[in-house]
Amino acid sequence: MLRDMMSTFELQQPSSVADALAILKKAGKDSWVMAGGNDSLTWFKDRVKQPKTVVDISGIGELKGIREGANGVEIGSLTSLTEIVNNKTIKAKFALLSDSAAKVASPQIRNTGTIGGNVAQDTRCWYYRGGLPCYRAGGNTCYADTPTAMNREHTLFNANRCVAVSPSDIAPALVALDAKMVIQSSGGTKVVDAEKFFVGPAVDILNMTILKHGDILTAIRIPNTWANATFYFEKVADREVWDFPLVNVAAAMKVSGGTISDMRIAVGGVEAVPKRLQVVEDLAKGQKKNIDVAKLAAKASVRGAKPLNFNHFKIPLMENLITRAFRDS
Repeated sequence: MLRDMMSTFELQQPSSVADALAILKKAGKDSWVMAGGNDSLTWFKDRVKQPKTVVDISGIGELKGIREGANGVEIGSLTSLTEIVNNKTIKAKFALLSDSAAKVASPQIRNTGTIGGNVAQDTRCWYYRGGLPCYRAGGNTCYADTPTAMNREHTLFNANRCVAVSPSDIAPALVALDAKMVIQSSGGTKVVDAEKFFVGPAVDILNMTILKHGDILTAIRIPNTWANATFYFEKVADREVWDFPLVNVAAAMKVSGGTISDMRIAVGGVEAVPKRLQVVEDLAKGQKKNIDVAKLAAKASVRGAKPLNFNHFKIPLMENLITRAFRDS
């Protein structure tokens, strides 16, 4: 539980990815990668996470910036959310990403928060973050899934012991844009689809992404596949500023003559991963973009939802967001 000061740790501040990977390899599982620090420092102050070595990668210049190429854009993982919001190329070609980044937290946090940190952050379940020995913390119970638990922010889909959800606003947008995540380790570099970067408790109950000790998310690539598509992003939260989504939606459509030729759509706040709604995508393709299709898609989107005691409201909320994604995009 809460304490009055952080545990001590050794702080390393490498100036290159190669140096950071070497330090992480030497430090092993007692290490922690810190980017902007907004989430990391909270863990440390609450003494829930007590790494022996903290590798602060914020000084690595090669991990910053937005680079446009023939096939799309590459965004360094340390690029600030504010830069993404204001970047002319992102706003012109991939407005879904800039719109989602603009909804993260507050202007002050967006100035220091990074895109890599936002997508790699852990769940905000207060039982877990309060230091209770739940499944996600290596224990043998879920404190959020009991008759009296406060679980209005928790999952509707695919719970497996843990009912926590992904808190990122950026993540659904990256899935909708079919982004690629570049991960480096001492063993080399790999590139994975954003959809496969996030994992649920049935795959790994201790982690929300495929990142392992010794891995660094170095870049995010947005292919031109969805450049200049019709986009829609909306977030519903208890507060306009600084809050995490109850539900958010990110949609990318290709519309010609009023007909939807292709679509990708993902929802956050309803599962441990940003939930790609392939049933909605399949239903929409080849259909006229109208309110009847929107309502049908909304009903299809919540099939299989299993609400907890206090989050039944997320079902009609999710339906409304899907409807508006079709109607207002």
